[in-house]
Parts: sequence; C-alpha cells; structure tokens
Amino acid sequence: MPKPRRVAVMLNLEWPYKRHADIFAGTQEYAQERGWESIIDEYADNTVAARRAASVSYDGVIARATRKLALGAARLNIPVVNVWFSSPMWRSLPGVFADFSAIGRLRAEHLLARGFRRFAALTSSNDRGEGFEMKAFAATLAEAGYPCLAAKTPLSSVSSLKHWRKTERTIAAWMEDWQLPIGVYIGAESHGRMVVQMCRNRGWRVPEDVAIITGWNEETFCEHLRPTLSSVEVGFKRIGYEAARLLDRLMDGSAPPAGPILLPPQGLIVRESTDFFAVDDASVSAALRFIAAQSHLAIGPDDVARAVACGTRTLQRRFRQHLNRAIGAEIRRVRIERAKRELAETERRISEIARDAGFGPPMRMYEVFVRELGVTPSQYRRQQLGATATAP
Repeated sequence: MPKPRRVAVMLNLEWPYKRHADIFAGTQEYAQERGWESIIDEYADNTVAARRAASVSYDGVIARATRKLALGAARLNIPVVNVWFSSPMWRSLPGVFADFSAIGRLRAEHLLARGFRRFAALTSSNDRGEGFEMKAFAATLAEAGYPCLAAKTPLSSVSSLKHWRKTERTIAAWMEDWQLPIGVYIGAESHGRMVVQMCRNRGWRVPEDVAIITGWNEETFCEHLRPTLSSVEVGFKRIGYEAARLLDRLMDGSAPPAGPILLPPQGLIVRESTDFFAVDDASVSAALRFIAAQSHLAIGPDDVARAVACGTRTLQRRFRQHLNRAIGAEIRRVRIERAKRELAETERRISEIARDAGFGPPMRMYEVFVRELGVTPSQYRRQQLGATATAP
C-alpha cells in the first residue's frame, strides 16, 4: 500500500475568520476523502527554506503563500497552492480564490435594486480582494449612471490606538460628504459596525437613511447587535476544497492552470441593514415591498398595481421613471435572485425551485435563465458548486 501523501497547511489558523477556518475545513474534507496526512505548519515557509531537501518530507503545501515559501518550494520541487489573494505571489503560484469582482458587482446590483441612487464605499488599504470588489462595485454603478464616493482605511484599524483614531477620522470625513438616503458598501464587518454606530450618533437611520452591505458574512459581526448586517457568503470552505483538489493534480504531475482559479460567491445574505427600498414615490416603494413578499406567487403587473391602489399604466410609468425598468422586469429579477440562492445553497430539485420561486413549470425558469443570465439553471448550479475561471 502506498504511503499517504503528507500535505502541509499554512493558513494562520489562530485568526478566527472564515477565510482561514473555513478554507482549512475545505482542505480537510478533501484530505479525508483522499487519505492524506495533513500537517499544520504555520512556518512552512521556514521549513521548506531549509538548506537540505532531505529535511523536508512534504509532498505539497496549501498556504497563504509568502515569497519565502514560493522560493523554497520551487528549489525542492514541492507544489504549492496559494489561497491568499493579497499574497505577493498571487500571480506566480497556482491559486484558488473568491471571484472578488463578481462579489463587487453583486453588492452594487443589490443596492441598485433597493432603489438607491447615491452610493459610497469604504475599503481597506492594501487588501487586493477589496480592491477588486471596489473596482467592480464602482464600474457597475457607473454603468447605471451613478458615481461612488470612495474612501480607504488602514488594513488593520486595531493594530494601534493611532490607527484606530485615524480610522475614526477617515470615516467621519467620508460621511460628511454623504447625501441621504445612500447605499453603502463597506469592505470589513468591523468597519461596518463602526459606521452603524457613527450613523446612530448623527441621528441617521439604518437602513432608511443609510443602507449598508459589508464583509464576507462573518456571522459574529453580522448577526449580533442591531441592525443585523447584510453581507456576501463567499464560500471559503469550497475554496479550500478546490485548492486541495488542485494540489492533488499538481502532485500527480499535472501542469498548473494558466491563471488563478476564481470561484463565484454563493450568494447574498440580506439582513436588516439593507431591508429597505429607497424610492421617493410611495406607490413604487409599496410595490417593491409587495413584489419582494409575493414574487413566489403567480403575480403580474396588474396584481401589483391593485395591491398598491394604483393604475397599472400609471405604476408602469413610475417604475420606469424611478427604477428604469418595468414592473414585470422587477418581478423576474426577484424570482431569479431567489432561484439563484436556492440553486447555490440547496440540493433541491430544479422543478421544486422553479415552482417555489414563482416561475411555475421548470421550462419557464430555464427560458428566463438562458435569456437573462446566459446559462441554464443546471449550469448555474454547477458554476456555484465549483466552476472555475481565470483572473484578469
């Protein structure tokens, strides 16, 4: 019987964040399937930098890769898979990452769908993932005809009292230029909590005046204290699993992929901080709430108009004026988003999802997905479960 492969894991596991713990969990799920021996070695870069190859018995490494690790592993011919997007070696080593551009677009589309027309964003300096998110967030808003008021904070605002005070001043100055109501993207959940408190100090309501979407769904920050914070579920466990699968291929002698593997986000987690429609027209705002609550039923524009005591033609005109889309398009959008979440997060049959999302027959959902998204529901599910793409 061949000896089990020995794989080092270097993921900064003392940091209690999903981008560390969940990636580790994903690697271990794959390792157990393949019978690997996993070794937690938070100084694997020093281990492989040892002068004698005989002192290293690793067959591969999954890591938040440093330059030192990359150079030492290359000298010893040990394959490495990087899972740290801000790594200086992110282009040089095979890597598996979240598709941060897709996450940025998802955030912008959510705030636009809520009816906001003024936007702001706060990201951390030197975090490449947030940088990609910010670029895509701003580009999506620009395509819709809206600017974004952007600001940056230190990467770690709690590293010292000086950084903490600087972060407070940066946020306060950024908020001075806001015009309410406003939709806000904040890169880190901890900064999101700071902004909520500073809004409260100014007498601003969240989400009525300021709607906030933040972070990568760290539940401790998002679900405790009020309001709860809307966020994006990245799927870090899946990243760990795919990183281990890629390493397995590399250890078998396969050539590395042409570029980083990017995995799409699993979906948006909508909580209290964006549970609001920022539309000045009371009839349109009421109609949006009705659609959000009833889109799983067989409703159409006439049903929506009756629910808000408004003529269909009048309501259609107001929808186009305030949202630049028709009532039917909004119903479809909400149904698509509901179906996408179900496809990504459950194993339910497509026919059941089509029914419960309001499409009725599965062929109807198939037609809408192909027309609106360019993929079938089955293809979308496969993409969410592990489709890959190459980074720009």
